[in-house]
Amino acid sequence: MDAQTQLELEAATYRRMRQHLMQDRTDVQNIDMMNLTGFCRNCLARWYQQAAAEKGIEMSKDDGRQAFYGMTMDEWKANYQTDATGAQQEAFKTAFAENVDKKG
Repeated sequence: MDAQTQLELEAATYRRMRQHLMQDRTDVQNIDMMNLTGFCRNCLARWYQQAAAEKGIEMSKDDGRQAFYGMTMDEWKANYQTDATGAQQEAFKTAFAENVDKKG
């Protein structure tokens, strides 16, 4: 497979994953994703922002989130986010420390 085809397949896979998370499974909470996988929609938005920075494109945290979510965080929270339980919040502390604090 040539490099361009690989790039196109990877981009198509990213777009499908984004659609799955943002349209097909809005019921899946970020906190559950983070607790189970070590990343969530916010991580994906941050990685998007970091990739833009590597290309010399300035993008704020909010801009990165809006690019990934297709809406502001306030809109996402109002439409889809539910309150986390105490157990979810405790598990999140560990997941965040293990996956975000260490890697940035």
